[in-house]
Amino acid sequence: VQLQASGGGLVQAGGSLRLSCVASGRTFKNEDMGWFRQAPGKEREFVGAIRLSGGSTHFADTAKGRFTISRDKNTVYLQMNGLKPEDTAVYYCAAKRRGILTTISRDYYYWGQGTLVTVSS
Repeated sequence: VQLQASGGGLVQAGGSLRLSCVASGRTFKNEDMGWFRQAPGKEREFVGAIRLSGGSTHFADTAKGRFTISRDKNTVYLQMNGLKPEDTAVYYCAAKRRGILTTISRDYYYWGQGTLVTVSS
């Protein structure tokens, strides 16, 4: 199983980006997919997660109202609007068995390689 994240780039503050995470190796149906990010010198932090069966989502307070997560077959999207310089980080997608939409990174056992998002002021 592989997760491939893409869509990062350089954007001005207030702009938008859509990140994609493609799962390959098998069909993901009953997993929860999460997005995390890690800024330079900081710990990895939870951004948001989605339950693939049902579509319920959960977001960190820093993402609520600005970010949304959606899915289409084996691809999960993180739509980021109203980006701020403090959103600059490497963004990772991750997967775990369906359960609580946890914010804890060690609960996720498949990880993508990360995609860099840079927001300029």
